[in-house]
Amino acid sequence: MAKVVLKRVKGDYGFDTVNENGTVIKLDTNAEMGGTEYGARPMQVLLNALAGCASIDVISILKKQRQEITDYTVTVTGEREPGVEPSLWKHIEMVFEISGKVDEGKARRAVEISMNKYCSVAVTLTKAGAAIDTKVIIHNA
Repeated sequence: MAKVVLKRVKGDYGFDTVNENGTVIKLDTNAEMGGTEYGARPMQVLLNALAGCASIDVISILKKQRQEITDYTVTVTGEREPGVEPSLWKHIEMVFEISGKVDEGKARRAVEISMNKYCSVAVTLTKAGAAIDTKVIIHNA
C-alpha cells in the first residue's frame, strides 16, 4: 500500500508531499490562482509520472534485449481541455531520445509495449480521454 502525506509549507498553496520513503515533491498552483511558484502544479506532476513510468518500462525492456543505452531523454508536452472544470489532459506528445547502440525497431516496440501494456500512468490518462502520441529518435554511437 502506498502512502503520501501533504503538508502546507509556503503561502496558501505551497505544499510538500512526502512518501513512505521520505521522498519530497513540492507542489503549488500558478500565480493567477494565488500560488508562489514554490513547486510543480499537480497536473504537471502527472506528465512527470508519465515520463518516469514509461521510461522505467522502456529502459528495462531494452536492457533485457541487450541494447546499450548511453543517454536517454524524454520530453513530454501536453494540452488540456480549455474552459472546463476539471480541465483534463486531452493531447499529450512524448519524444523519446535514446543514444547508444540501440536498434530503432526494438526501441519503438519497447515504447509501444509500455504505452499499451505496462505503464499504469499512460493507461490511466488514456482511459480519462487523453490521446498520447509518441516519437522515438535514436542517436547511434
